[in-house]
Amino acid sequence: MSTITQAMILAAGKGTRLRPLTLETPKPLVEVGGQPLIVWHIKALQAAGVTDITINASWLADKLMTSLGDGTQYGVNLHWSVEDDEPLETAGGIFQALQTGKLKDAPFILVNSDVWTTYDFIKLQNYKLGNDQLAHLLLIDNPTHNSGGDFAINNGLASEQAVAEADKFTFAGISVMSPQLVDGLVQGQPAALAPLLKQAMMKFQITAEVIKDNWIDVGTPERLEQVNEFIKSNGVDNHQGA
Repeated sequence: MSTITQAMILAAGKGTRLRPLTLETPKPLVEVGGQPLIVWHIKALQAAGVTDITINASWLADKLMTSLGDGTQYGVNLHWSVEDDEPLETAGGIFQALQTGKLKDAPFILVNSDVWTTYDFIKLQNYKLGNDQLAHLLLIDNPTHNSGGDFAINNGLASEQAVAEADKFTFAGISVMSPQLVDGLVQGQPAALAPLLKQAMMKFQITAEVIKDNWIDVGTPERLEQVNEFIKSNGVDNHQGA
């Protein structure tokens, strides 16, 4: 079985909800538990054997690239996909990275830079997408800020609508993805990922699983404080990104 050796970290957002912290610091460089938020992901991916990592950047891109460089300090190869003017959104950013060769035309692990989790990426490294499968999503129990959830699961398949009494869960911002999901987009044009996922769900091409690991979307000053308190109280000895 071939293993997944590449990942993409989505890091082009402005982090407006974390201002004024993010007025002069890119959101991925905001410190969590003593190191930049994005570094937790980079180290955890490296520990799982995923060493080719593409990062899209837009807001304060120079600061982000200067801080992380080519990834040598973390034992990985960082490939930068810079979106000059306005961010291309999630799917548009993925499409540009593929079109410019920053991301190889093969399945990859996709991670939102603004989440923090104790999930071990090695569980995804050997994940194999089926012939007609376009993505495998990780979901979590709904946090208070997304109580309605995003997607339901029925027999392993993700759906936008809950089936019968099935609960909806929140997308954790972590997935295994096929480049084919973004086929047909136009380079340079913004495009969101959610509509593409929902279209593919209607064709039964998206699977999902619920994870029980610690997870937080570091989207507001309150949640930034929450994750720092969690790390302070529980430690991170078992975290692959520590």
